Amino acid sequence: MSSLTDRYVAATMRTVPAQRRLELAEELRGSIADMIDDRTSGGQDHASAEREVLTELGHPEKLAARYSDRTLQLIGPRYYLTWWRLLRLLLTYIPAIVGVLAGLAKALIDGEPGAAIGAAIVAAMQTAVQIAFWVTLVFAVLERTRTPLGLPEWTVDQLPEESRERQISHSDSIASVVFLLVTVGFLIGQHFQRWTTDDGSRMAVLDPALWGFWLPALIVVLLATVGLEIAKYRAGRWTWPLVVVNAVLNAAFAAPVLWLLATDRLLNPELVERFAWLRDGGTVEFARVAGAVVVLVAIWDVVDSAIKAARAAR
Repeated sequence: MSSLTDRYVAATMRTVPAQRRLELAEELRGSIADMIDDRTSGGQDHASAEREVLTELGHPEKLAARYSDRTLQLIGPRYYLTWWRLLRLLLTYIPAIVGVLAGLAKALIDGEPGAAIGAAIVAAMQTAVQIAFWVTLVFAVLERTRTPLGLPEWTVDQLPEESRERQISHSDSIASVVFLLVTVGFLIGQHFQRWTTDDGSRMAVLDPALWGFWLPALIVVLLATVGLEIAKYRAGRWTWPLVVVNAVLNAAFAAPVLWLLATDRLLNPELVERFAWLRDGGTVEFARVAGAVVVLVAIWDVVDSAIKAARAAR
């Protein structure tokens, strides 16, 4: 079998139940070989016969759905795969970002740090529901009205180069890099584009004294994490060396932040003086909530990467 057939079989088997992959892969390879032989016996060259056979079989995910007896249908099958990819992408990041922003607003602006986690969870869930509803509604209307989206027809040239399954998608890597760069932009921007309060005064959220060492160090860690994301995408999957680097970078970011929170050195003293709840011991509650979030995110990220590396190794 050529590389083209191998890529097609690998792409088809990705969403087939794991216990049936070997059996179905052999069956598919045999069918492809028989269909190619039928064409080459009539004088057609092997390469063009192979491309015609794979094109006739269609999109690998649709073929996998037939093997698995899965129905690719929202209201109809026309835009199902496009709807599902877009929905997964939006739900992966947007609710989490909205939840974090809502929690910070509840703690810093409304002065209710105890309610920050609840507000963040509610905001994230509401955002997820709104995204799912409106994206689904739009695609349902497009399906019913048969509105053309101008999407390119699937061809064998769209098959991924790797014969093994990729864990790291292009869209996931872009979203992660964008999130990291936005965080770097916030650390830098909050110092120059300061927060304007009700009385017209302007102040940074984080202590300006941290620019002596800690903020540049955190920015370096975030930029190193961008490099990790690029390396991870090029590898296509988590490997144990990447897991170790990821754990080190998580520790290098979380440890200084936890120390700054524990010693009341993270927030700008002017900001603390500005809000009564922070002056009256609210910094302790803020440090607990923020510290818990930092620890949980770091642990989850390391454990998740280790699980994926173990799966890739198998």
